[in-house]
Amino acid sequence: MKPAVRPGKRTGNTRERILARLRRSNWTINGLAAELRVTDNAVRPHIEALEKAGLVERVDLRRSGVGKPAHVYALTPAGEETFSEAYAPVLHALLRTMVTRLGPDEAEALLRDAGHHAAGGRAGGSLRARAEAAVAALGGLGGDAEVVQGDGGKLFIRSAGCPLSKVVVDHPSACRIAEAMVRRLVGVEVRECCDRSGRPRCCFEIG
Repeated sequence: MKPAVRPGKRTGNTRERILARLRRSNWTINGLAAELRVTDNAVRPHIEALEKAGLVERVDLRRSGVGKPAHVYALTPAGEETFSEAYAPVLHALLRTMVTRLGPDEAEALLRDAGHHAAGGRAGGSLRARAEAAVAALGGLGGDAEVVQGDGGKLFIRSAGCPLSKVVVDHPSACRIAEAMVRRLVGVEVRECCDRSGRPRCCFEIG
């Protein structure tokens, strides 16, 4: 799974400052080092980590005098998303409005429909393979999940975190989106058993 990198304050650590600079324009490692007033060696490992995480990418080669051309790096769409802090308050407002206008049952039905659409369709292969596909889908939303086998061979998807952690404590119905997405992908009944105390963690019982 790709590690999440949140910029936080723009004056934060080197990695966060690199993302902020790349948001404005493309840079080489040398250019970033000069801009941040650090050495090339201080920038390079951060660029490598951000590239591995899918937050930056090489887009060009730039020649400057003699020597090897330098790679030019740009922010990816995933990198741009790390700057967004809007989803939590917007989703809070949306869920409150849905419950007020539609009632809790209709609102949950609509959230399940959204989860089905997000999944796209049932995954192929064995039940275990389909569960792994659901794990990958949750990972794409920012979850850190894995398939585990419980007593009697029953499969569970458990996560170390929750991609909707900022809203599920006040709006547990938000979990219906992920539950429906997992159900759609695995093609069997799925029961949500998430832990919403303290730091929320996803859990889905399969079958």
